Amino acid sequence: MSGDGRSYDYVIVGAGPAGCVLANRLSADAETEVLLLEAGEPDEKREIGVPAAFSELFESGVDWNYHTAPQSELCDRELYWPRGKTLGGSSSMNAMIYIRGQPADYDHWAEVGNEGWGYEDVLPYFMRAENNERGISDYHAISGPRNVADHQSRNELSEAFVEAGHVVGLPRNEDFNAGDQEGVGFYQVTQADGSRHSAADAYLKPVLDRPNLTAVTGARVTRIRFDGREAVGVAYARDGGADSSATVDATEEVVLSAGAINSPQLLLLSGVGPADHLADHDITVVTDLPGVGRNLQDHLQAGVDYECEKPITLDDADSLLNLLKFVVLKSGPLTSNVGEAGGFATVTEDATTPDVQFHFAPAHFVEHGFENPEGHGFSLNALQLRPESRGRITLRSSDPFDDPVIDPQYLTEGADLEVLLAGLKLGRDIMQADPFDEYRGEELLPGPAVQSDDELIEHIRETAETLYHPVGTCKMGDDDVAVVDDRLRVHGLEGLRVVDASVMPTITSGNTDAPTTMIAEKAADFIRNEA
Repeated sequence: MSGDGRSYDYVIVGAGPAGCVLANRLSADAETEVLLLEAGEPDEKREIGVPAAFSELFESGVDWNYHTAPQSELCDRELYWPRGKTLGGSSSMNAMIYIRGQPADYDHWAEVGNEGWGYEDVLPYFMRAENNERGISDYHAISGPRNVADHQSRNELSEAFVEAGHVVGLPRNEDFNAGDQEGVGFYQVTQADGSRHSAADAYLKPVLDRPNLTAVTGARVTRIRFDGREAVGVAYARDGGADSSATVDATEEVVLSAGAINSPQLLLLSGVGPADHLADHDITVVTDLPGVGRNLQDHLQAGVDYECEKPITLDDADSLLNLLKFVVLKSGPLTSNVGEAGGFATVTEDATTPDVQFHFAPAHFVEHGFENPEGHGFSLNALQLRPESRGRITLRSSDPFDDPVIDPQYLTEGADLEVLLAGLKLGRDIMQADPFDEYRGEELLPGPAVQSDDELIEHIRETAETLYHPVGTCKMGDDDVAVVDDRLRVHGLEGLRVVDASVMPTITSGNTDAPTTMIAEKAADFIRNEA
């Protein structure tokens, strides 16, 4: 369907995790007309539903396929950043790990001036969103749209990882989302019956028959339309073309849920951002908002990779037998999210909560899977949970079809490199522990010749990659670089809100899909209450 020329109460830009939540919750009022615009195609690729195949979606038609600016601390490499471009957004191509973060993350948000965002405030919204197959507890619920499950089929190498982590001194943790992250264990995943359960599966598809909800794919929004300082609608190009003649009006609000890259890009293209940067691209200033695109944060990971002495890894998960298991029994290796196990550890003396996260894969996972060695293997990646480095999204040009400049400025501030190094060394200790003895072959990365701190740092600079968690570029708050207030309304404007991972003041301690869903659940209440 096309929304061209029509008026809606709410126009939502982006059908990722946040946009799908908002489309569902706002259209629950039959008197409210909602339009959801998604730049990508419908989520019909077979690999989307197959958990173990998520990396096959990289550089495909459902991927924005971004790359960063050269990173000075990473050998001037331009890092690949996959982002979902389909219904469900990145929830349709991620590794499905369900992690909320630490209570201290949200208490910090509240402490810096964002009222109502402390842990006790947000916990009910996490619970509202989930249907956790483990059942009801003080931290979990069973009535929400998004299914959260344990793995259908767990690889024995993942069991060995948990044992190895315990051997080196980390406690076993049965639930990373029950307030205390410390320890090693198995991740829960956003799956149902062994298949991916994306935000589109959970929130959007069940309500597409509502007459007051219109969802349009192939609709790339090119600018927000303003009447003075009030957002009154958007312009968009249909089917990815350069024709931006399609317009729709929003009588209540335009809501940007396009993600930490595209939301600030759209604001800048529309005249909302640093006046000097807009002037450089001959864009008329609607409001001078210096923080748009600033405060970019991401989780950077570096790891170790080993040959496996037994043919038990996921490297042959796509065999005919395993395909039959998946299709008929909803079990077998294809139900694996690859990052089956992991954990959290405190590696610096002054940290009061874990500052490193691990992702273990019973398979090679080198450079997003693009450079995997031949044969069977397993890998472990470490990341720093709360980086001090801050980057920026800026315009390459005023052409909305030009990718923005993504400059995360990895490892340029504080102790980021030291923490990542400590995490890498602890990860290597885990992989060398006794439970892996019967499986461990040659260490391929960084390799047995790499032993000193300086050599490991060089390994980090040459191989570290994103773990796909960009946030913070439309920061919530009331300081000089804040873009939205604590109700997610854009400062200085009317009728415009940002609801996605870009509003996080600081990155959460872990994977960001669940926190983004929570933000949207909470924002839906803001919008409905104000209406």
